[in-house]
Amino acid sequence: MHYFNYLNGELYCEDVPLKKLAEEYGTPLYVYSGKTILRHFNAFDGAFAPQKHLVCYSVKANSNIALLAMLAKAGSGFDIVSKGELYRAIKAGAEPSKIVFSGVGKTEEDIEMALAAGIRMFNVESEAELYFINDVAGRLNKKAPISFRINPDVNPLTHPYISTGLKKNKFGVPYENALELYEKANSLKNIDVVGIDCHIGSQITQLSPFIEAVEKIKVLIAEIEKKGINIQYVDLGGGLGISYKDEEPPHPNEYGEVIIKQFEGMNKTLIFEPGRVIVGNAGVMLTKVLYLKENVEKKFVIVDGAMNDLARPALYGSYHTIVPVIQQDDAENISCDIVGPVCESTDYFAKDRVIAKPEKGDILCIMSAGAYGFSMASNYNSRQKAAEVLVLGDKHFLIRKRDTLEHLIANEDIPNFEGLL
Repeated sequence: MHYFNYLNGELYCEDVPLKKLAEEYGTPLYVYSGKTILRHFNAFDGAFAPQKHLVCYSVKANSNIALLAMLAKAGSGFDIVSKGELYRAIKAGAEPSKIVFSGVGKTEEDIEMALAAGIRMFNVESEAELYFINDVAGRLNKKAPISFRINPDVNPLTHPYISTGLKKNKFGVPYENALELYEKANSLKNIDVVGIDCHIGSQITQLSPFIEAVEKIKVLIAEIEKKGINIQYVDLGGGLGISYKDEEPPHPNEYGEVIIKQFEGMNKTLIFEPGRVIVGNAGVMLTKVLYLKENVEKKFVIVDGAMNDLARPALYGSYHTIVPVIQQDDAENISCDIVGPVCESTDYFAKDRVIAKPEKGDILCIMSAGAYGFSMASNYNSRQKAAEVLVLGDKHFLIRKRDTLEHLIANEDIPNFEGLL
């Protein structure tokens, strides 16, 4: 459920009309519903209330520091993949002991910063990374708490680009090599083996892949503990999907019920890394209609938002519902492509979409843009990144200013070419 609804033909975020926000802050514009984010977090967290657990919001889904601060106040931990995300989480008020560090390419600076902060654990993704973390921890006279991310070779039944648990994927260590790696890790002076991790993909809309992965992980835990290695934490990653169009993903309560049953009597603390399911349907992107264009075979609605602002349709062919901010009862329906100004044929938000014919200057709302929207935005074509606004009830807050032209070149420099050209 989310708090974006029409009132007398005008679309609101909670108690604030989106048209007002577009007029005040311009477009393209990201708008987030704080009540929706908190509702989704509490629903997910509450689904595991009978079980020792920690919910670590996946920062990569949406890393705005205001949203992280709100989640930290709600009790969330954080799943991070870079020192930049660690920096954001700490600045937002996160407890370091509630942070897990994932990712296949951790750098020396990443590891040093995380050890200094005192994070809960590193999710290790290769044998080489294990030895590197041990070396860095030794140099700092620390012990690094680790789990191994296990690749269980489970098909998550999702888009191949966001599948992470198959043998052909770059993530994790092979299931069949895991026991040997745990024994090696347990012998290292500056490593503290505390957990096991498994993340099979994103936007998963069925429970069966999760259950299959858990069953394989439980077998592995038993083998590891026979070697005298105690597994305290079982990190099951994220991946629970949302509804973009007609998907019917399971409710967190259904997910919680089957997972808790799987770990009954095992005395483990479960860790989860939800991202999309928390923020996906809590955000929208507003974009203004610039022109209507008609070719021999196609109608186009050209808007001021582009693939640099919201990349999911260009990257994955993803579907996002697109609705007018102001409904027009007498508008005719047209079939069109909704496209942006960027110089790429993949710069589109919808193809052959039937919508009420807009007029120049109308504001369209791209739904379900809260996850992997702004966090994947770029300055391609030297476009300024959008502003971001958070709504709470009848209040709204500018939580990221729109880029200025000066921002685009702030870190660049022109060398002295005298005598060189």
